[in-house]
Amino acid sequence: MTSAVLVDIQEEVTCPICLELLSEPLSIDCGHSFCQACITANNKESVITQEGVSSCPVCKITYQLGNLRPNRHLANIAERLREVVLGSGRQLMAILCELHGEKLQLFCKEDGKVICWLCERSQEHRGHQTFLMEEVAQEYQEKFRESLRKLRQEQQELEKLNTVIRKKRVSWKNQVEPERHRIQKEFRKLRSILDKEEQRQLKKLEEEERKGLSIIERAEDELVRQSLSLGELVSDLEQRCQGSTMELLQE
Repeated sequence: MTSAVLVDIQEEVTCPICLELLSEPLSIDCGHSFCQACITANNKESVITQEGVSSCPVCKITYQLGNLRPNRHLANIAERLREVVLGSGRQLMAILCELHGEKLQLFCKEDGKVICWLCERSQEHRGHQTFLMEEVAQEYQEKFRESLRKLRQEQQELEKLNTVIRKKRVSWKNQVEPERHRIQKEFRKLRSILDKEEQRQLKKLEEEERKGLSIIERAEDELVRQSLSLGELVSDLEQRCQGSTMELLQE
């Protein structure tokens, strides 16, 4: 088995939480798999809803705790890989260096690379601080775990903040909605009052119009009567003026 293939397979069966080969792997709804002990510990640390829902440590997709299922296929691959990479002393057998074909058992801190003993003596790494992989693995694992702990803590704080924001949104809506109904009710009342006042004013105007027109009609009738009377007088006077002296002086 080539080193590249071995690395690919090892990545597939490495737990994203403890960074070790999967042990009794459990898969969740999104497809990611974790050691049974790791995902159980993660569930205890995470904020779990009353419906028994938690979130995946890798992609954050939620899943039901009851949907955790053993992944026998990954368990078999991880076990086979352990048999391949573990030596007689149960020490992890290093992958071979691509340049020299020697075991990769040293770690160069300056370059952040895993190297072999020939790499350590090469010009590229000469004078650099190198340590056995086992010595720095635990140190980096502790750093990763501490970073993971802080990230999970920040995630929990964000979830709490998100919960607070959702509650404030609901609270704000609960405050605004009654106020909206109150304003609508007040304006409906005002519109009703204005409508009634409009009808009253229009009725009053109609009554005033009727009275005014009645007075004008009576005045017109009186003018017509007077005009007829004057016309008769004019006609009579015209006849007198055209008659004899006797007719002019009578009556």
